[in-house]
Amino acid sequence: MRVVIVRTMPNFSMDVYADGLISGLRTVRPDWEIVDLAPHPVDRKSRSWTLRAKKFYERFWGFPGKVQKQPGDIFHIIDHSEAHIINWLKNQGKPAFVTCHDLINFFYRNNLQGSVQLPIISSGMWQKSVQTMRYADHIIAVSSTTAKDTAQILNINCDRIAVVPNAVEAIYQPLPKHQAESFRQQHNISPETFCLLNVGSDHPRKNISTILTVVKILKEQGLPIQFWKAGSDFKPDQKQYIQTHGLENYIKYLGQPDKATLVKIYNAANCLIAPSLHEGFGITIIEAMACGIPVITSQVSAMPEVVDNAGILIDPTNPQEIADAVCRLYSDPVYYQELVEKGLSRVKSFTWEKTAEQIAQIYEKSLKIKATQVLYPSQQPKGEVTKPSLPNST
Repeated sequence: MRVVIVRTMPNFSMDVYADGLISGLRTVRPDWEIVDLAPHPVDRKSRSWTLRAKKFYERFWGFPGKVQKQPGDIFHIIDHSEAHIINWLKNQGKPAFVTCHDLINFFYRNNLQGSVQLPIISSGMWQKSVQTMRYADHIIAVSSTTAKDTAQILNINCDRIAVVPNAVEAIYQPLPKHQAESFRQQHNISPETFCLLNVGSDHPRKNISTILTVVKILKEQGLPIQFWKAGSDFKPDQKQYIQTHGLENYIKYLGQPDKATLVKIYNAANCLIAPSLHEGFGITIIEAMACGIPVITSQVSAMPEVVDNAGILIDPTNPQEIADAVCRLYSDPVYYQELVEKGLSRVKSFTWEKTAEQIAQIYEKSLKIKATQVLYPSQQPKGEVTKPSLPNST
């Protein structure tokens, strides 16, 4: 079997997915040939119109043409934003698979605002690209929530969508206690301080403003807390809120750390607070649990699928409920440790080998069905693919 993995231009989360899938496939199917294809990188932050034109050409013409010329039994596009490549593959009858991570831009029309220079054009191109998923042989959705959104928004038969969850990289794990303590000492954090962590972007759906309200509530209650933000910095209105309510000493922005540093941050924090309004999966949840800290996250969208009973599920629009969850973790060490152990047990279900095995079986079943259709065209089976849900805790 020759499987061609079709990447995007350099993108942190998509590179993690592609790297994990390729590694997993090579482990569970060592006799397969796995081809790793990526477009020529172009500076995405440059304001040069020349570079923008080069990026457009590479993304929509140069790279798809390169993919089309590749021989292969399976072509797997690892990002739904690049689903337009399916058109190039189907013209030659090549089997095209695509992973859909989320369709958040359909729910939050301003989701690209601030992250691209021409959001209206980018949003239109994004929508046109993802709609091409209708012509894929199969769609891999990273959660049941994403599968449901894909079926409903794009009007795709559920039989062509398989749920295969993301996985957590092995680097995310508990560190020796002295390493976590050392990180806190470097940032002048006392052992008594209860540190809340959020990792990710500053998009409105991430609900950072609600976290700031939670910090204000906890400050007024006299809890020795500090909120750490890693990833995108606070927005101007959020910085104004921090200043207006005197929260400067209760909040620390940690920048955009590399993986090794992020692992130290997870280990040094006391809990992850992730009250997102919408997620296609919620990768920071399993990263935090893998590092041995409890998770407070939303009871909506895909988060309950991921955390199951290994974390605290809250109403993301209720700051007082979130503050109460933090207080319980702070004041109840037995409950705290119980969630740590449940989290560590939960993440054992999310390995790249398990993800790759499920996807490999979908490849194999799809090719078997296609072969049957060629041999017996008058008796074509429906070819329903089993749609495994995210694992339940035991």
